[in-house]
Amino acid sequence: MKIEFAPLIIPLRRRLQTLAVLQWIFSFLALAQCCLALFVLLLLSDVWYLGLLCLAWLYLDRDTPASGGRRSDWMRSWTIWKHFRDYFPIKLVKTAELDPVKNYVFGFHPHGVLVAGAFGNFCTEATGFSKLFPGLRPHLLILPFWFKVPLFRDYIMKSGLVSSEKKSVVHLLSQKSGGQVAVIAVGGPPESLDARPGALTLQILSRKGFIKIAMSQGAHLVPVFSFGENELFHQVENPPGSLIRLMQEKLQKFMGLALPLFHARGVFQYSFGLLPFRRPIHTVVGEPIPVPKNLNPSIEEIEALHKIYLQNLIQLFETHKTRYGIADHQHLNLV
Repeated sequence: MKIEFAPLIIPLRRRLQTLAVLQWIFSFLALAQCCLALFVLLLLSDVWYLGLLCLAWLYLDRDTPASGGRRSDWMRSWTIWKHFRDYFPIKLVKTAELDPVKNYVFGFHPHGVLVAGAFGNFCTEATGFSKLFPGLRPHLLILPFWFKVPLFRDYIMKSGLVSSEKKSVVHLLSQKSGGQVAVIAVGGPPESLDARPGALTLQILSRKGFIKIAMSQGAHLVPVFSFGENELFHQVENPPGSLIRLMQEKLQKFMGLALPLFHARGVFQYSFGLLPFRRPIHTVVGEPIPVPKNLNPSIEEIEALHKIYLQNLIQLFETHKTRYGIADHQHLNLV
């Protein structure tokens, strides 16, 4: 394989952008393991009592990730996130006004490999979420597992990340003051196994839990499509039924985490590595779907609202696709 090296002379702003994305990749793939290793080292060192303090804090603060988290507006406004935004770049597109006295469920599609668009738009202020949607506070839902890692849990909560367990979503959407947004990557980790350039497959036909929760709390549904999300990484071929795919699916069921075998570019060369490609991401927030409160919706009512959601999602995609690089003859594949 011929290696394409990066030029020696590159503007400082591009170096800063690469550095910002590099730290994001590290945080996503290795920071939790580093925090866990540090915690174990503390327990085995002369300052073992610091490890015990971390353990005590983990226990005393165990409910916070499912009770709205502990976000920091200061951390969400760090300059490094602007460099992260400009690397791709990422842009948040508003199509309708959202009433801040209401609570919302944002259905984010597609998951992509590392949900870069969801992080950049809803875990930072780099794309101006608070200015576009004044009075709303977004919370990106991730697997509860990550909040059991000492130190790491406190870091990720500062960006507005919260647990994806049911009681966490109910807590957000039951706030009578309104203004709460639960951002759910509807396809979940399994959808990441199909994330590769050109892919338009969404795992959504059997995903109805977010519909039921929205109905039980009277939270409005908002489809969100992130154009370019699947263009950031290549992935080892893993068609359904292949040995690799079967192993990935078994690991996903056992661990709750999908393990896509992805690759893109490096820091000093463009031929291989774990850094995403510099490809634009346009995250388009659709119009809200009003949802009357229904504490015990029937299966038929859930199915009906799910159908409306799918129609709105497809319409959102079809309306904007050619503007963001998708050919007119290409359509979503819903599974």
